[in-house]
Amino acid sequence: MGSGAWTIEERSTFRNESFSKEYATVSETGCLSIIVLGASGDLAKKKTFPALFNLYRQGFLQSNEVHIFGYARTNISDDELRNRIRGYLIQGSGSSAKQLEEVSKFLQLIKYISGSYDSGEGFQLLDKEISGYEFSKNTIEGSSRRLFYLALPPSVYPSVCKMVKNYCMNKADLGGWTRIVVEKPFGKDLGSAEQLSARIGELFDEPQIYRIDHYLGKELVQNLLVLRFANRFFLPLWNRDNIANVQIVFREDFGTEGRGGYFDEYGIIRDIIQNHLLQVFCLVAMEKPVSLKPEHIRDEKVKVLQSVVPIKNEEVVLGQYEGYRDDPTVPDNSNTPTFATVVLRVHNERWEGVPFILKAGKALNSRKAEIRIQFKDVPGDIFKCQKQGRNEFVIRLQPSEAMYMKLTVKQPGLEMSTVQSELDLSYGQRYQGVTIPEAYERLILDTIRGDQQHFVRRDELKAAWEIFTPLLHRIDDGEVKPLTYQPGSRGPAEADQLLERAGYVQTHGYIWIPPTL
Repeated sequence: MGSGAWTIEERSTFRNESFSKEYATVSETGCLSIIVLGASGDLAKKKTFPALFNLYRQGFLQSNEVHIFGYARTNISDDELRNRIRGYLIQGSGSSAKQLEEVSKFLQLIKYISGSYDSGEGFQLLDKEISGYEFSKNTIEGSSRRLFYLALPPSVYPSVCKMVKNYCMNKADLGGWTRIVVEKPFGKDLGSAEQLSARIGELFDEPQIYRIDHYLGKELVQNLLVLRFANRFFLPLWNRDNIANVQIVFREDFGTEGRGGYFDEYGIIRDIIQNHLLQVFCLVAMEKPVSLKPEHIRDEKVKVLQSVVPIKNEEVVLGQYEGYRDDPTVPDNSNTPTFATVVLRVHNERWEGVPFILKAGKALNSRKAEIRIQFKDVPGDIFKCQKQGRNEFVIRLQPSEAMYMKLTVKQPGLEMSTVQSELDLSYGQRYQGVTIPEAYERLILDTIRGDQQHFVRRDELKAAWEIFTPLLHRIDDGEVKPLTYQPGSRGPAEADQLLERAGYVQTHGYIWIPPTL
């Protein structure tokens, strides 16, 4: 056999030579090859390989059925890649003899191939390595499974997908498949996203493409549909008659920290709001799907996105923390926001008049991500307790995962006075000893199982960009400018004023404290 990709005849010869009567059975499902493209990069080391390791530890990836191939331009050996990854696997999983043995066994499943992303030679070699593994497992042609994880910048997606299509596809006539996982950002606006979708769509069918948004793999985000549609008391409350406003918040207490140049290309809206927070918005605002089939759920997400009216400038506050431009990789005249509060309005029967406030920022005074649903005032308030605050249902996504309901109760004692308290489901207390899976573990497992429920469909991506592209172009053109705010603050004061105008009533004197064990 030559150095190029194997022909059908070569594959058949290899199989006939390798297969003998001593093998009593052949895997009916076919072996699984997971190919991490960009294997030497930060995303692969910090997220992809640790997620694969945790799936392996939990028995979801069996060593006799799976092999992992790393591919990147860096010219290193198998052992050099394994050593780069090792520290990220041991970290957080302890260092007992058993765990170190698990790490070593997992690392032996990894094979590294070096090559460029835009020429066929490297991908021909990659295909030969994958095919050799498949034949060593006596997998029937057409039943093997190949999962390509693109831990790469979007600029190389088209060329990499073309190489995979030309050189690394497997037959799928006996239950086998080839699937592609792509990371955000999916473009920078509607035009670039559509162009990227079209180029990938020319090569792969939609059921083969998994656009990953790790927020959809978070435990509390995955709980949203269960909370909304499996609990009777939420059903009549979840509408404009009872809900005053909804906040979806992402806050970080650190700045760009060495990523200034990359971040400046995108900004906080493209980096966080247009994808992560908008996906959470969909699950909060969508109608009940016909079933839990992925297409039924994604149909409802598209409908609610298409119901969002154009964003008005007066319902947007942008910020940029002082010192952001001191980063040498950031232009001195950068107009890129590191903070944004955006009000979305939904034009449908359920949500007409209810503001959805999406807020994200860096270098703020706390780190958290949460959904805060504030209910309207009680009509005919006989206890005169409105000044204490409204009822709220809060879903804390991170850290300290929890759900709690803020409500007014009688203050213990002889007087008839009221106070704000909560009904609290804190995961650390209620589910002691239960490890909450990382989002990437969940989503990679979904791709192996072929479940696209928690991935972004092409028309959903288009609808999301249609909402934000006009605003982003106004920012890019300098029509909307960010206000300066101090690092470690709440952000620009104008953002709080916008919340007040939108109808949010802040609670004074009450602070939720995560319960201790």
